[in-house]
Amino acid sequence: MNDTVTAANKRERGEQRVAVVTGGSGVIGSAIVTALREAGLNALSLDREGDVVGDLSSEESTRSAAAQVLERYGRCDVLVHCAAAFDHVVLADVDVSTWRHVQSVNVESVLWLSQAFTPGMAERGFGRLILITSNTVWMPPNPAQLPYVTSKAAELGMMRVLARTLGPSGISVTAVAPGLTDTPGSRNAYSDERFEAVVAQQALARRLVPEDTAAAVTFLASDNAAAMTGQVLCVDGGLVMR
Repeated sequence: MNDTVTAANKRERGEQRVAVVTGGSGVIGSAIVTALREAGLNALSLDREGDVVGDLSSEESTRSAAAQVLERYGRCDVLVHCAAAFDHVVLADVDVSTWRHVQSVNVESVLWLSQAFTPGMAERGFGRLILITSNTVWMPPNPAQLPYVTSKAAELGMMRVLARTLGPSGISVTAVAPGLTDTPGSRNAYSDERFEAVVAQQALARRLVPEDTAAAVTFLASDNAAAMTGQVLCVDGGLVMR
């Protein structure tokens, strides 16, 4: 029986998979939500203004949001961590508040959500944790991105440990590393000249769009990625080759 028929049968039995996308109200996050819905999942955003509201900088709020998901939707089969804090600060000016804010949103919230959702995934024998990291881990472009790049590297370490830990339960843990993506936020932060300079370094000379990241996430969330775990896909036009 092919994957399409299997998915259709599951939907008929009321077993549609539920995907939770943190930061799902943002430009890239909303593209991921849309793509997952088009792939047949019941995808929802967990954000400050999402389908489920939560503040990922707060452990209490994050755990509460996870509880709301389970109460309202009954399950989480796919967790996509797209939310990110981008606070910029150089080494000499790093303070505890800024550092902890970035780490709590970008790293720690993954732990609290995983604790809430992976027991149900293990019980059903299927689960996907997909972390949106960044190609800046390999090519840091700005000294002021110290907290951000550090957090994204930490996500990769977490991915590898959790892939080993959760694999026996049928749960895969992967990551997607986008490059500089054409969004309203990035256009405000970077000039056209900066975009073109980055594109010129890519093997594929085109601007990246949110749908590029969404397509990679949709693949990793699918049964077609059943043999993949502990891996990161760079979606950056070939800027970083590992």
